[in-house]
Amino acid sequence: MAIVYLSLGGNMGDRAANLAQAIEQIEAGGVSITRLSSVYETEPVGLPDQPWFLNLVCAGETSLAPIDLLDMLQAIETEMGRVRTVRWGPRPIDVDILLYGDLILDSRRLTIPHRLMADRAFVLVPLVEIAADAVHPGLKATARELLSRIEPASGVEYWGGLTQRSLRSQR
Repeated sequence: MAIVYLSLGGNMGDRAANLAQAIEQIEAGGVSITRLSSVYETEPVGLPDQPWFLNLVCAGETSLAPIDLLDMLQAIETEMGRVRTVRWGPRPIDVDILLYGDLILDSRRLTIPHRLMADRAFVLVPLVEIAADAVHPGLKATARELLSRIEPASGVEYWGGLTQRSLRSQR
């Protein structure tokens, strides 16, 4: 079993319900979720003229191979209404693989660790909350160290509302 860290976010529809639905489907798809961060409301990156996102990070264990995990996550995104039209545009759900054990992979379809995770406060703040000592295998730095290297986490606000207990109770 591999330990994986996934980043979830969305800014369309009922954002909190979308996170809960995605978590449920991820578990049904073969990832045993072991930890969930708090939920953060975050400013859009890349395309600023859109609603703010709700984001969280989860840790889990899976026997899925990395590409099979990617296929499962993209199927969830599609089923939940994600249409890839505008890069960094609005979407009901986005799920990214941040880390997959200590694997370093750079293929046409998948890069692990996620190529932008070290630069994104909306990923690092919730990751540090649940796994501050998780190591980026390429950069040889912990999540806490990576967060300390970037701009202060402006545009990332604790939203609360969905702890692990309340997120599970929404199902």
